[in-house]
Amino acid sequence: MSELEKDQLRTHVYDGIQEYDNPMPGWWVMLFWGCIFFAIPYWMYYESGVPGRSIYDNYNEAVADNLRLQFEEIGELKLDSATVYKYKDDPKWLKVGASVYEMHCVACHASKGEGKVGPNLTDDYWIHVKEIGDIAKVVEKGANGQAMPAWGNRLHPNEIVLVASYVAGLRGSLPPGTGKPPEPKAKKIPDWKAPAEASEKPESESSKADEAKPDDTKSEDNKKEKPPETKPAS
Repeated sequence: MSELEKDQLRTHVYDGIQEYDNPMPGWWVMLFWGCIFFAIPYWMYYESGVPGRSIYDNYNEAVADNLRLQFEEIGELKLDSATVYKYKDDPKWLKVGASVYEMHCVACHASKGEGKVGPNLTDDYWIHVKEIGDIAKVVEKGANGQAMPAWGNRLHPNEIVLVASYVAGLRGSLPPGTGKPPEPKAKKIPDWKAPAEASEKPESESSKADEAKPDDTKSEDNKKEKPPETKPAS
């Protein structure tokens, strides 16, 4: 094929510019159709609805693995007052709570907890909280319908505990009268208190009690009759 036959010009002319009317290279055409044939089964495989195949499932799995590694040191925390109080003054884990707060809570409660759409978290007036553990419950289950959404199905239990500990630490962080005024239904609550520990006897008392108990083995031996003494034959 001569150069004249190969390089055919289009009849269309724009601003004195003409284009060649040559076919696309064979490798490009094969690659184009190959992408189409590959995309169809690829889409069917990942969008078939089978659990574990979609990009959302892969993302959630990666997030779960990351959280597992992040919280490997402390394990899975309980959403109770004792745990929330324990991490209230732990700088290392409060950073995690602060990051959760900045990501999910700032929009309603402002950056310092002074309140915006949501209530002020720095004063002593609360609606659904009477003790420190109630903060975690409100975060988990929500309150007031849609006003405070439930985060139990979106956050790891440890994230709920740590953000509750962080929120508990915001109380009293700003001068009185700063931020949003208390809600009409809010009531003043007492200061955070460490949850009462289970009543257990101290080791010294338990040891004394053990000493005071009679030895059962000795008392049983004393109850047994002694065998009659045998006299030697004369």
